[in-house]
Amino acid sequence: MTSYNAPLRDMQFILKEMLEIQTYQDLPGFEEVTEDLIDAILEEGGKYARDVLHPLNKVGDAHGCVRNDDGSVTTPPGFKDAYDAMVESGFTAMAAKTEYGGQGLPHVLNVAYSEMSSAANMAFSMYPGLTHGAYSAIEAGGSDAQKNTYLPNLATGKWGGTMNLTEPQCGTDLGLIRTKAVPQADGTYKITGQKIWISAGEHDMADNIIHLVLARIEGAPEGIKGISLFIVPKYILDENGEPGARNSLECGGLEEKMGIHGNATCVMNYEDATGWLIGDENKGMRVMFVMMNAARLAVGVQGLAQAELAYQNAAEFARERLQSRSLTGPKAPDKPADPIIVHPDVRRMLMDSKAFIEGGRAFAYWTMLFNDLEHLSPDEKVREKASDYMGLMTPVVKSFLTDKGFKACSDCLQVHGGTGFTKDQGVEQFLRDAKIAMIYEGTNGIQALDLVGRKLSANAGRSIFGFFKEIDEWCEANSGDEELKPFVDALGGSKAKLQEGTTWLMQNGMSDFNNAGAASHDYLNVFGYTALTYMWAKMAKIALAKKGSDPFYDQKLVTGRYFIERLLPEAGSHLEKLKTGAKTMMSLDAEMF
Repeated sequence: MTSYNAPLRDMQFILKEMLEIQTYQDLPGFEEVTEDLIDAILEEGGKYARDVLHPLNKVGDAHGCVRNDDGSVTTPPGFKDAYDAMVESGFTAMAAKTEYGGQGLPHVLNVAYSEMSSAANMAFSMYPGLTHGAYSAIEAGGSDAQKNTYLPNLATGKWGGTMNLTEPQCGTDLGLIRTKAVPQADGTYKITGQKIWISAGEHDMADNIIHLVLARIEGAPEGIKGISLFIVPKYILDENGEPGARNSLECGGLEEKMGIHGNATCVMNYEDATGWLIGDENKGMRVMFVMMNAARLAVGVQGLAQAELAYQNAAEFARERLQSRSLTGPKAPDKPADPIIVHPDVRRMLMDSKAFIEGGRAFAYWTMLFNDLEHLSPDEKVREKASDYMGLMTPVVKSFLTDKGFKACSDCLQVHGGTGFTKDQGVEQFLRDAKIAMIYEGTNGIQALDLVGRKLSANAGRSIFGFFKEIDEWCEANSGDEELKPFVDALGGSKAKLQEGTTWLMQNGMSDFNNAGAASHDYLNVFGYTALTYMWAKMAKIALAKKGSDPFYDQKLVTGRYFIERLLPEAGSHLEKLKTGAKTMMSLDAEMF
């Protein structure tokens, strides 16, 4: 049986000591954010994740969801009760605006709860996660009437939400969608088409499900310029705003998946279903990207969360599993063998995971703070920088954290040896669940292309050059601190590699777009390692000031040094690979593969 305990101390350190979110009380939503409130939310969220969600993780994996003859879907045993407990606790409404029934708390605080939920039970956490995305899209593009009708119920979790993009013939290239929308005299539209891989598309936990569906109005331009977005509820609302008649849509089937079995991944069929346009005709992608960007950040946190779950269980196993003796002599002479945690190779896998997780958590939370600042700061320059960073960092958070999160899950399964390969131990589920995070909401390859193809050049490179400047200024400000010097030097060196890679792309990517595509994966990795080095440098500065006062700070410094010594050198390898360009990669004819 696996276990999960939220890493509360590390979360508190990042939120209160590194980001100091309690000091932003002059911003809307931050007024009530005291250290006590931070602790209370983390502690209650941790209990819910540990005691309610994680015991259902294996249940959801074993039972999966069931599509019934009438097209309804039954979620795994215990999911409905856990969902009701979540709604009752108010966790779903934390970051929603108060005028729509939410608590109005900052997103950076909500991301900590999302990590706990995803770690404890990734499949379950996707249901409220999709609802939050639907809330964000309607808030960004909906009319006042739509906001007042749908947002309060989505905020509380009374209603669920989905995003319907993919069709059998198209995934990333949404310009190929065929779902059509026919205008009606009453201002509604009739939606007809099929959507696939719709997470939480049908289930038995919410009173209504609000589908956000991309479709093409008859006569609209071809490609993405002719796509509109529609609200298509499972139940059409009556005159009182309550679920009434059943809409003409249904779950046509459930996907059989490698992991996340507890989440209903549906084929959704729409046959003259009634829908309402969100925003302007042919401008649906603009609104949908609000939902997609929020989802991409959430998926990055999923990768981090699964790594944390796998690490906790691997560390516990390594402390208890007896096998052989230490290379330097017995460490448990009263036992027949030493625990495997004494072996350097086991330590390597655990330390690789720990150093990534703690740096990745800081990076995810740091990025999410900019999400709040972008919308709440009264300072135009702060809002501009926050917007720049959100665009620049989102593909890195999504791709780097899920790539390395999957590796951590693999390493932590390896720590368990043969037992890790069996279902009885329970840890192989973490690896299967984690894999999807590298694929959905835009594959990691697409994220890398987005980074080098659009985000670097946006606003004449203002965001990346701003990031370089911030790092330079931080290094200069801390250059006289001898104890911090290893971190300052590491950060300066990593930034130089990222800058070299950026320059190479500018010089070679435009002359041959394949060069940019061939370099994109490695460039994103150099970026990810640089971002985590910056996080470790910031954390080390705090830990050095408090070392000796609490073992937490001492282990933080050890872990940070390990990251610099053992993980950061990978950035140099990625830089060398990206500079080789596309020539060899693209040389073979397709028939030769």
